[in-house]
Amino acid sequence: MQLNNVKDAGTGTGTGTETRVETDVLIVGAGPTGLTLATDLARRGVRTVVVEKADGLFPGSRGKGLQPRTMEVFDDLGVVGAVLASSGPAPLLMRWKDGERQGERSMFDASEPTPDAPYAGQPRILPQWRTQQILFDRLTELGGRVSFSTALTSITQDASGVTAGLSTGGSVRAAYAVAADGGRSTVRKALSIGMTGEAVDPSSILVADVLVPALDRLNWHVFPGDGGFLTLCPLPGTDAFQLVAQFPSGKRPDLSIDSIRTEVAARTHLAADAVTEVLWASDFRPRAALADRFREGRIFLAGDAAHVHSPAGGQGLNTSVQDAYNLGWKLGRVLRHGAPEALLDSYEQERRPNAAEMLGLSTRVHRGEQRRGAATQQLAIGYRGGPLSTGRAGALEAGDRAPDGPLGEGTFLDAFRGPHFTLLTVGTDAQLPPLDSESIHVHRTDAYAPYGKGLFLVRPDGYIGWAGEDPDGLLAYLTRC
Repeated sequence: MQLNNVKDAGTGTGTGTETRVETDVLIVGAGPTGLTLATDLARRGVRTVVVEKADGLFPGSRGKGLQPRTMEVFDDLGVVGAVLASSGPAPLLMRWKDGERQGERSMFDASEPTPDAPYAGQPRILPQWRTQQILFDRLTELGGRVSFSTALTSITQDASGVTAGLSTGGSVRAAYAVAADGGRSTVRKALSIGMTGEAVDPSSILVADVLVPALDRLNWHVFPGDGGFLTLCPLPGTDAFQLVAQFPSGKRPDLSIDSIRTEVAARTHLAADAVTEVLWASDFRPRAALADRFREGRIFLAGDAAHVHSPAGGQGLNTSVQDAYNLGWKLGRVLRHGAPEALLDSYEQERRPNAAEMLGLSTRVHRGEQRRGAATQQLAIGYRGGPLSTGRAGALEAGDRAPDGPLGEGTFLDAFRGPHFTLLTVGTDAQLPPLDSESIHVHRTDAYAPYGKGLFLVRPDGYIGWAGEDPDGLLAYLTRC
């Protein structure tokens, strides 16, 4: 049912025989961030070394909600079919009191898919271990590798690259390195980059994956209580529930099966032995924190290494995937297409404000100050006014997410899929200058309301980089990318 141990997919198994490895990008951490980045770079022909101190992929459900914008990223990376097959819609909440059902309600404001946003609506529920397995399989398919049981022991950099020491006794020399090693990031601490933030809630939270055969899987079960809530959410594609329980301030949860059974019996109508197995358990205190910077020379922070969220808004994993997606194409352009290194400056300039916005959203949702609605879907995230956003045309301004819709025999998302730029000529017969057909795909179509009319250069991460009514300025823009 659940993958607890995935061994090395390539070299670096911790035998102590490794010597120095030369590569383009060193990625520290094989969570959702690191695997997304490695997958994106692999399809761009960028060599990576991914090291992970654990002996296998993360085994728990922790970040289980996939927002619509993340589904678009997974569409581009070639894994959305597997994600859809393994996931399910968020079930309705069922509130319980004194062993009686109190009625259903949705945790999320209602919305439906539309032609320009085909994955819009409620998030998909998929346990994090399965999301990572899908990304790992895609990375392996593309020829990528992960070295498990391999911890970072040192990291230094100079004008031409980064050198990292490994617990296996070997070392890696890379042009760039990315810290995707979580909220307690070893790399961030080695760089002395601070985290600024706050405790969102003084309560401790227990999260566990449990088997409860006696409980129906039709609802996300909620048990309020004076000492804190307890919820049980069925995890699609498994027999398990994700249990989340809040504890009073100052009390740290006991992760043993006996203690978890005691809590379930005390807070629900279920008997202690209704919990037949605990597959994984962890605890944390909700906090919101943002790294003071996302870059130090040739080393970048991404995912939880750069920002830590309350899980209430369902933004942490999704924001982390967006980090990797933003950074991947930029590293690819610099390393494989001769783009100026200044392009990499835009990573922090674009992603840090975005992460700050999502941190605020997560905190407001946690405190009951905002509903889980359109903002949590991340479809409205954009980079207007950013360093790579120039011009406007029709209904869109540079920096906006490029909408989907019908295009020829397929869709706009079909046209965007891959590591290239896409130039859309919408409702115009403007003459175009000569373009590199390998890295820029051109598509002509009639006027379409979500775009209006004009020329739209769509970046490899699905955002409008440049827009105009005619091609003046297009070539100048491309010299920056």
